[in-house]
Amino acid sequence: MWFIRARPSRACAPNMRVVFAGTPEFAVPALDALADAGHQIAAVLTQPDRPAGRGLVATPGPVKAVASKRALVVLQPVTFNETAVQARLRTLAPDVVVVAAYGLILPQAVLDIPRFGAINIHASLLPRWRGAAPIQRALLTGDQETGVCIMRMEAELDTGPVLLREAVPIMPRDDAGTLHDKLAGLGARLVTAALAGLARGTLHPTPQPSVGVTYAAKIAKHEARVRWARRATEIDRQVRAFNPFPGATARLHGADLKLWQARVVDLAGEPGRVLAVDRTGIVVACGEGALRLEALQRAGGKRLSASAFLHGNPVAAGERFESFDSDGND
Repeated sequence: MWFIRARPSRACAPNMRVVFAGTPEFAVPALDALADAGHQIAAVLTQPDRPAGRGLVATPGPVKAVASKRALVVLQPVTFNETAVQARLRTLAPDVVVVAAYGLILPQAVLDIPRFGAINIHASLLPRWRGAAPIQRALLTGDQETGVCIMRMEAELDTGPVLLREAVPIMPRDDAGTLHDKLAGLGARLVTAALAGLARGTLHPTPQPSVGVTYAAKIAKHEARVRWARRATEIDRQVRAFNPFPGATARLHGADLKLWQARVVDLAGEPGRVLAVDRTGIVVACGEGALRLEALQRAGGKRLSASAFLHGNPVAAGERFESFDSDGND
């Protein structure tokens, strides 16, 4: 096999001087794990604060919040193409740069700074699902497994050789949220093992195979819109892939609804037609099979179980959900 599975070692490895680059929640377990393992975090790179909330107040991302609590040096460059930014990184003299869902491109001049190079925690089994949305794409496509690769970074997108790789099954009710948490924890464990292996010289990068390459493009807004002419199994995957963000969107009574939880049922009818309504859910016919909607949310409202939703939003059998065309338009 071309991959290596991380195994714990009894021998202690030298601690490294690390520059950590990450922004969202996915990167937090890895930062915590590296700091807790005794590695010296020379600096944390994270994207600039973004407006959030009703007041659009500039708010730090999850990685910055954790780094600040740990009193770590935080740097928030807008770009790495400026010589002053690159010079600052050189002064940090990192042994390695660890990247986890950072969101900014590191040019070759930056990748060449650390003596062990830069390594990335990627949430897929490379070369499948290179790119921005590997978790969602794996769910949308109905993959049976996914995993994490610790990859040595190159200038091209997710093409670098793999240091460590471990697979996990995608369970029937996994959604993007549950899978995110599993892979974030796995990534933290693997990157800690990778740094230990690099320090000992026991890890050797393995080039990615040239076959099986797929790209996980960034999720477009129209992809979340439900078209009831599709098979129920496909819409179920859509609901799970877009939970917790952006939420699969359906339309009823002229209003958009977010569908947060659904289950395939063995019924048939006109696509979009409500076949049954009870406290367990709203059963809607699809192009093949049907879907029981178990958790929904109106715009501006709260996520509710179907039973709670129906108290304030009556739905009757025979009504029909509106649909979207193949391009996601009304």
